Amino acid sequence: MSVKASGAKYDIFTKIALALVIFIIGFLIILPLINILIYSTQPSGSAIITGAFSDVVTRNIIWNTVKLGLTVAALGTVLGFIMAYAQARLEFRGKKVLHIINLIPIISPPFAFATAIIVLFGRSGMITRGVFDWRPTLYGFPGLVLVLTLSFFPIAYMNLLGMLRSLDPALDEAGSSLGANKARIFRTVTLPLLIPGFAGSFLLLFIESIADLANPIIIGGNYTVLASRAYMAINGDYDISLAAGYSSLLLLPALLVFLVQRYWAQKKSVVSVTGKPSGRPTLVTSKGAKFFLLSVTGLVTTLIVMVYATVILGAFVKIIGVNNEFTLDNFRYLLGGFANGAIRTTTMLALMATPLAGIFGMLIAWLVIRKVKRGSEALDFLGMLGIAVPGTVIGIGYAITYNDPVKISGVTVFPQVAGGAALLGGSIAIVMVYIIRSSPAGQRSGISMLQQIDPSIEEASASLGAPGGKTFRLITLPLISGAFLSGLMYAFAHSMTTLSPIIFLVTPDTSILTQKILAEADQGRYGNVFALCCILIVIVMVIGSLINLLVRRSQVSIERPMVTGR
Repeated sequence: MSVKASGAKYDIFTKIALALVIFIIGFLIILPLINILIYSTQPSGSAIITGAFSDVVTRNIIWNTVKLGLTVAALGTVLGFIMAYAQARLEFRGKKVLHIINLIPIISPPFAFATAIIVLFGRSGMITRGVFDWRPTLYGFPGLVLVLTLSFFPIAYMNLLGMLRSLDPALDEAGSSLGANKARIFRTVTLPLLIPGFAGSFLLLFIESIADLANPIIIGGNYTVLASRAYMAINGDYDISLAAGYSSLLLLPALLVFLVQRYWAQKKSVVSVTGKPSGRPTLVTSKGAKFFLLSVTGLVTTLIVMVYATVILGAFVKIIGVNNEFTLDNFRYLLGGFANGAIRTTTMLALMATPLAGIFGMLIAWLVIRKVKRGSEALDFLGMLGIAVPGTVIGIGYAITYNDPVKISGVTVFPQVAGGAALLGGSIAIVMVYIIRSSPAGQRSGISMLQQIDPSIEEASASLGAPGGKTFRLITLPLISGAFLSGLMYAFAHSMTTLSPIIFLVTPDTSILTQKILAEADQGRYGNVFALCCILIVIVMVIGSLINLLVRRSQVSIERPMVTGR
């Protein structure tokens, strides 16, 4: 892999950064995946792989996974763009409140949204049965699409909103001066400039949706996907080899989508931020466009508010929809000792992982776009592997890799590493999972942003004698602070709410909040479930606000940039 450094070829910072990234990726994801692949060569795993297209059941599971991923990725990206465009190009009251509401789905536990949707719109739902006397079923593909789209669209929203705010208004003005109307400018100027963001958002949503575990278990019904089947192979069949086989199959669609995304984004990429002054963005004035944008925004916002109002109400009543008597017993029980340790441990570990995941994602993005000439696609893909496989399998891979020696044909090729999942009560292993699972979001946002920023800004710093590390810290990071902020906020929220990869790593001394929520859900204590969700959401929102404040202070203003296309 050769390195093409801006201004200083093969500078020491680039060498160290590249070596560090490769080492971390190898240690946090490649080694566990190698062990999973080793297990997949055993009889039950190899049978799944070899019969992937000949066995009807396995073929249907693969198709279910791909169909779900493509549908959620397409709908979530479009919805994220509509919400971002309304936020960036419309003037209306309550924009800040709307922005906060749009982010709520990614700061809640994975099963909170699905549970609330069932309570509202299931066969015995408070709205479907209680208001309209309907008895629809949300279990299966329709319910999964609804829940996953509403859960993951904020990722696309955050990515595209940052890009929309950094686009150069001068091109809109140039198109207008040439006689083009706003619709044509939107179609021929704005949309092409956002191609990297669309492609990155689609890829991230696709991978998130096919690797999601909690929602298919809760609301999937008979609609089986590879992630849930791998989980059942562990918890039902107690067959690690079988789970490894399904996980290996899950890598194929992720790889195909990545290659298509990479090719499309490279063909359509443009530079739109050069640091030179420009004008203000053009706002939408068409009544039809405003009505459409506000209608979609209002509908989605209303649905999100209804879902989380159900979560809040369920935390303060005895049995929501059955016995709506007000009570604080749920919080008394949880804060009286049942969940205190889990709250402290989860928050501490997430705070440890968040800055590491954010910087790691930005570092990979910078290497991929600015430094690595040959092999950048491979480096990008390796960085995305953290969410390209089911979290359940990553957790199993960690338990295998860092608990037991790795052997091939009876020969130990990797000794036990650092005491495994049991090290410090599982804390280090959990932080490692948080980092590798959270950094890809920042990586994608950083890549999309860097593709818009003219490299001459960083080249100017290098030409003045600044070393690579100083340029990255003082120039690159502030310029992509929007993407960095998105990565940090996603990393903390994702760490606080993740379940499937860490459920195999917790120990009696390391209690995690989402594990407590799952335990309460298994016992049918939904009041406790919703109360824990409320506590978690408050923690994420408070600390997320502090992260936002800290990052904004170091942000470089690019509100009036000159944009060039090439």
